[in-house]
Amino acid sequence: MELIFLAELAVNGALTGLLYSLFAIGLVLIYKASSVPNLAQGGLTMVGAYVVLALARDAGLPLWVAIPLAGVAMFGLGMGIERVALRRLAGRPIVMILMMTLGIDIFLRGTTLAIWGGTSRSVELGVSYDPLFLGEILISRIHLVGAAVAVISFVVFVIFFRTRQGTRLRAIADDYMASWSVGISVEQGVGRSWGLASIVAVAAGIIWGEIQGVDQSLSLLLLKGLTVAVLGGLDSIFGAVLAGVILGVIENVGSAYLDPLVGGGSRDLIVAAVLILTVMLRPHGLFGRQDIERV
Repeated sequence: MELIFLAELAVNGALTGLLYSLFAIGLVLIYKASSVPNLAQGGLTMVGAYVVLALARDAGLPLWVAIPLAGVAMFGLGMGIERVALRRLAGRPIVMILMMTLGIDIFLRGTTLAIWGGTSRSVELGVSYDPLFLGEILISRIHLVGAAVAVISFVVFVIFFRTRQGTRLRAIADDYMASWSVGISVEQGVGRSWGLASIVAVAAGIIWGEIQGVDQSLSLLLLKGLTVAVLGGLDSIFGAVLAGVILGVIENVGSAYLDPLVGGGSRDLIVAAVLILTVMLRPHGLFGRQDIERV
C-alpha cells in the first residue's frame, strides 16, 4: 500500500506540475523575446479567467465560443500593455522593467476586484468528477485535462519557434540592435510575445478556475510558475514543462510526509526552497543558456 500511495502522489504531483508549467510557458514566451521576467503573468491569468466567465455567464455565450473570444481579447490586452507601459522602458535597467510588470500585476488585481468583487466564482468546463483509476492509482480528471493542455501548448510553441516569426523573436532576445539592423521590428515582436503569453494565461486561468475557483488567489500561483520557469531555464519551453513535472512531484510527495511533522503548510516552503536553491546553485536553470542573468 505504501508503494501505491507513493505512486499516486507522484503521478498526481506530475499532473499538477504540468499545470504550473502553463504559467511558466507564459513567462518563457516573454523572456525569449525581451529577456524580461514578467511578474504580471499571474494577474493576466486571473484576468483571462474573469473574461471567460464574463463572456460565458454574463453574456450567455457557449463556453466553446467564450474561450476563443477571451483568447483574442487577452491577446489584444497583452499587446496593449506592452505598447502603453513597457515600450517606453526599452533600454532602461531591468530593475525598472521588473517593477513595471509588478505594478501591472497589482493594477490588474485591483481592477478585477473593482469590477467583479472578491467573491470566488467557479468555471464549469464539464469535466466529470467521477473517479478515474490508472490501475490502483486515483487520478484527478481535471488535472489530466490540464496536463494535456500544457503538453499541447508545449508542442505548439516548439513548432512556432521554428517558424520565421519564432526565429525573429529569438533574434530579438539575443540582440535588439542587431535585430533592428536587419529590419526586424523589435517593438512588434515583443508585443506579440506579450499577446501570446496572454493567450496562455487564458488556458491556465480556466483550468485553475475549475480547480480552485476564480478570485484574487489565482494571481498568487505566479510564485510556482516562476519557480518552474527558473528551474527549467527562463528561455527554455521544454525546461518549463519538465521542471513543472519535477516541482509537482517534489511538492506533492514532500508535503505528504512533511505536513504531519510540521502541522501543514509545507507546500509553499518546498517551492520556496527549490527556487532559492536553483538561483544559488544553477541560476540559468536545467536547460537555460549559461549567459542568463540572475533575477
